[in-house]
Amino acid sequence: MASISLSLATISSSKALLSHQKTSSIASLKPHDKTLSHSILGTSLIRPTTLTTTRGKASSPTTKITCSASSSSSSPLPSALLFDCDGVLVDTEKDGHRISFNDTFNEKGLGVTWDVDLYGELLKIGGGKERMTAYFNKTGWPEKAPKSEEERKEFIASLHKRKTELFMALIEKKLLPLRPGVAKLVDQAFAEGVKVAVCSTSNEKAVCFIGS
Repeated sequence: MASISLSLATISSSKALLSHQKTSSIASLKPHDKTLSHSILGTSLIRPTTLTTTRGKASSPTTKITCSASSSSSSPLPSALLFDCDGVLVDTEKDGHRISFNDTFNEKGLGVTWDVDLYGELLKIGGGKERMTAYFNKTGWPEKAPKSEEERKEFIASLHKRKTELFMALIEKKLLPLRPGVAKLVDQAFAEGVKVAVCSTSNEKAVCFIGS
């Protein structure tokens, strides 16, 4: 049975990126952009509360209004939130990998650009090297590409290596933003004492840097 490598990032605060080990990534989120006003995927951690308001004159009886995140006011908060990384915390495919592929193509003078719609279709093909190979087999190989199959494999491998370097540069320079609502939801979780962690099969180093 094939094994799957997981990078687990336990977010212990919303202030700083901590450290990572060989088999697991332990990270935290730095201060967030407080302008993010919507919780991720429409989710919000709201503990049921009771508000007291006064209607009419000062002597009028008060009316209690109960606000709840769900139809059941007794629903407990989760003990922990476990996030995936790609497409959940950040849109790494559209804003990271796709950009890095295009920058690689541009550097090599291949005259190839993958727009968002095209890349969405290409994502149906697993693996970056396989993705490029399938694309070139369908649309035609660039003039600068080798002619033999073996040389093309090496060519694709070199493109993929460079793409990975550019992608990691984006990550390390903190150029991939958190998706709208992520910061707010994490802050809400910490405020309510809910543990937060990230579990991903993505590159461990990238997982550690994302969100820092």
